[in-house]
Amino acid sequence: MSICKKLLTFCLVLSFGLNAFAEEKIELLFYIGITMVKPINELAKNFKKTHDCEIKILQGGSQDLYDSLKSSQKGDLYLAGSLSYRKKYLPEGLLLDSAFVGYNKVALVIPKGNPKQIPADLSVLSDKKYRVVLGNTESGSIGDETQKVLTKFGNYEAAILNAVELVPDSRNLTKAIKENEADVGLNWYATTFWSDNKQYVEALVIDEKYAEKAILVLNLLKTSNYQELTKEFMKYATAQEGRAIFHKYGFLDDNDLRNFDNITVE
Repeated sequence: MSICKKLLTFCLVLSFGLNAFAEEKIELLFYIGITMVKPINELAKNFKKTHDCEIKILQGGSQDLYDSLKSSQKGDLYLAGSLSYRKKYLPEGLLLDSAFVGYNKVALVIPKGNPKQIPADLSVLSDKKYRVVLGNTESGSIGDETQKVLTKFGNYEAAILNAVELVPDSRNLTKAIKENEADVGLNWYATTFWSDNKQYVEALVIDEKYAEKAILVLNLLKTSNYQELTKEFMKYATAQEGRAIFHKYGFLDDNDLRNFDNITVE
């Protein structure tokens, strides 16, 4: 065999070996509700540096994500937009350990500066003088929370009939406001903190007797092939650095941070 051929063979063997080694690198698969993607992305970026792994994040509506992980039977972590998904699906056996990381709460979301002087009152959603956008209950947590809040307030059906559009998730709710397709919507408060949103939209905080804070928990999945590593991520997300990141994105306020260790999840 010529020297050139020997060298080529050596390079091919080396390349194959390196590729095989690269393929052995652990990859975690996280299912994350759209509203929580930004803090999880930041946490994942930090975690990968110290744990020599990759983290793939699938984002979408909470219901769609659960349906996907159930169908595929693959994945390591699930974070829905409210605790209701854990309570609903725990009997199915796919959700194992949980870890509290913060709260989601709804607010009226309007264009920056509130040009139409919309009041912080849920009745505006059934007022025909406003173009209203709401979440669809079939696809995401914001739709479920909208139904819960407006049913409690007493105008859910009227608001649905008044809506110019029902959208699948929080991202599309914000998009409708940003693109002037609607005057007001009911969305997760934290979305107004996003750097690509805060110059276009703002939140009107509503009475907590109608809009209770929705508890957020990380869920370890039974399908995980790397449960110990996933638990390490959960531990990191609930430690000091993780808490600070969730606080930055509006999922924990100052009081929540002070009382974090005393918060219990049923």
